[in-house]
Amino acid sequence: MNRIVQIIIFLLVLISCNKEVVNTPNPENGDSEFISAVDISRYPEISNVNPTFYDLDGNQEDFLTILKENGINAVRLRLWVNPLNEHSGFNEVKQFSQTLKTKGFKTWLTLHYSDTWADPGHQEIPLQWQGISFTALKDSVYNYTKKVVDEIQPEYIQIGNEINPGFLHPYGHISNNFQQFKELMDTAIIAVRANTTDTEIILHFAGIDGSDWFFNKINILDYDIIGLSYYPIWHGKSLNNLKDKMQSLSETYHKKIIIAETAYPFALDWNDWTNNIVGLDEQLILPEYPATIEGQRKFIKQIIRLTNEVENGIGFCYWGAELIAWKGNQSTDASPWENQALFDFDNNALPVLREFNAE
Repeated sequence: MNRIVQIIIFLLVLISCNKEVVNTPNPENGDSEFISAVDISRYPEISNVNPTFYDLDGNQEDFLTILKENGINAVRLRLWVNPLNEHSGFNEVKQFSQTLKTKGFKTWLTLHYSDTWADPGHQEIPLQWQGISFTALKDSVYNYTKKVVDEIQPEYIQIGNEINPGFLHPYGHISNNFQQFKELMDTAIIAVRANTTDTEIILHFAGIDGSDWFFNKINILDYDIIGLSYYPIWHGKSLNNLKDKMQSLSETYHKKIIIAETAYPFALDWNDWTNNIVGLDEQLILPEYPATIEGQRKFIKQIIRLTNEVENGIGFCYWGAELIAWKGNQSTDASPWENQALFDFDNNALPVLREFNAE
C-alpha cells in the first residue's frame, strides 16, 4: 500500500471516529425505499439444471421475474475469494450482478474474505493470502475490495459475514487481536470509501445476544448500517426481543439497521435426502408461527412490521429463497433448506411472497 493511500486511510479514520449523525435515506436518490431483499446466492448453480417455476397464479414464469413482480427490490449475494469451483466466485457474482441490475434489482454483496463459508464458527483466511505478512495481507484486502467495488458496483456491501468473532483469523480476531482486526476493517472500508460514494457499508452480527458488546467494540469504525441475523432456531424465539434490540442498537450507535438474514419453514417435511436444518417443532415459535404456509407468511409479515416500527429500520433479507431440492428428491448433497425456500416442493411461489410488497 503506497504512502498516499496510507494518508487517506488515516484521515478518513479520524473523520469516522467523530461521526455522530445517522446517515438518513435521501429520497432524491431513491434511498428511502424499504429494502425487501432475498439472498439467492446459489441460484446461478441451480439455474444450470433449468428448473421450472410457477408464479402465485400458477403460471410458469421466470424465477427472477416472479421475485421482481412481488416487490423484491434487492438481491444479496455471497462472494468467496477463490472457491473450489466457480460458484460464488468473483466472475460468477459479477456476471449475475449485471443480470440483476438489468432487471432492476439493487445488489448487496457479502464479502466473506474466505474461500468458503465465513460465520461465527469459521473465519478462515483465503489460501492465496495465507503465509504472507500482515502488511501484505492488508494490501490484498484493499486491492480485492477495490476490485469488487470498481467492477461490480453494489449498492450495499458487507465487510465480512457474521463477524461476531472478527474475520481473517487469526490476524483479525476481534477479541484476541483487536488492533489488527481494526486495521483490516479500516483497510476494507477505505477501499470502499475511496472508490465510490454510492455504496453503503453494512457490518453484520449473527443474533441478538452479544450484539451490544460487538457494536460498542466496533463503534470507532466508519460504516452505515447495522446488520443482524435472526433465526429462531439459533437466536431466540421472541420477536419482541428482536425489535427491542434493533431499536436500542440503532439509537445507541446512530445507525440505520437491517435484518440481514432471516427465514422460516412452510413445512417440517423434506423434498430430498439432504438433511434439513429445521425439522422440529421445538425449533419454531409456537403456537404463533407453525411450520405451515400460513405460519411462514405470518412470520415474515411480522418481521416487516417490526422493522418498520423501529426508528431507522430500513428493511430485511430472506436467506435461501432459491434453495429448492434442485438435484432431485434422492439427492444427499443438495438443499438443507427446501422447506424454508419461497417456493414449495413443486416450485410454486408461496403466499409469503405477497408480503414483500408491504411497507
